[in-house]
Amino acid sequence: MRRRELNLLAGASALVLAAGPVWAQGYPNKPVELQVPFAPGGTTDIVARVISEPLGKALGQSVVVINKAGGGGLVGAAETARAAPDGYKLGVATVSSTAANPAINPKVPYDPINDFTPIVNIAATPNIIAVNPSFPAKNYKEFVAELKKNPGKYSYASSGTGGIGHLLMELYKSLTGTFVTHIPYRGAGPALNDVVAGQVPMIFDNIPSALPFIKAGRLVPIVVAAPQRLAALPDVPTFKEVGLEPVNRTAYYGILGPKGLPKEVVDKVNEGVVKAVQDPAVRKRIEDTGSIVIANTPEQFAAQIKAEFEIYKQVVAKQKLKLE
Repeated sequence: MRRRELNLLAGASALVLAAGPVWAQGYPNKPVELQVPFAPGGTTDIVARVISEPLGKALGQSVVVINKAGGGGLVGAAETARAAPDGYKLGVATVSSTAANPAINPKVPYDPINDFTPIVNIAATPNIIAVNPSFPAKNYKEFVAELKKNPGKYSYASSGTGGIGHLLMELYKSLTGTFVTHIPYRGAGPALNDVVAGQVPMIFDNIPSALPFIKAGRLVPIVVAAPQRLAALPDVPTFKEVGLEPVNRTAYYGILGPKGLPKEVVDKVNEGVVKAVQDPAVRKRIEDTGSIVIANTPEQFAAQIKAEFEIYKQVVAKQKLKLE
């Protein structure tokens, strides 16, 4: 009897061991959703659409971009957190959805550290303050002088309440003693449209979505959050150069899934992104937006998210920032 039980256990163990690789090799066997927590047209959407096709080729199944806008990234991120941990519904992680918004909003419906499985940081992007051409200032010195001369006269657009554009602009205001009214949108795309149209005079946005309008002369660049001046905007100073280093922070755009995502899925998606960005054409498309390709490990990306969340919690506490 004992020998029969041992044989049964051994057989069951062998089946389990055999099933693991078979299951991993079978993923994905249907299209994968990649949820963007913002409206179409913003940087998050741009990066997601650049990576989706080559990632799909690497995985052997199409990767379909789905926009789930609202709440400064909260709606889409919350849906990713609630998804089944099978790898078929992944999300794009941004500083807004995994650090800035959770740091300032006590009602965020997820834990940015414990409710997700980080997979890979695709790219990092600088941020920028840009104004409509009708704005009286055309450079940083004129810009800050105009704001100080007219407190409360102007407003700025952001991708949403609690997003990185909102939090960085509020940090900027607190450090410079200026006051500009916040107008949140359901993503950078709609916000940019209204600034370009002159409905709102300025925006704090990511470079990839703002740069085409800057190159077309429909927005005027004022100051950038970047490690150094950008080759595409050599005359625009960084926040560090103007004495505001705390505001000099880049954004990240990565892929994550709900907690409990199997390691086999994590590794396969990570490897797919790494393979995709090795293609010079894909890499160029990302870099042409003003972004820097990262394609790091799941562990490195998890550490980035945690570090950024801690930094923004400190910013919120120190500056006493609250939701409007």
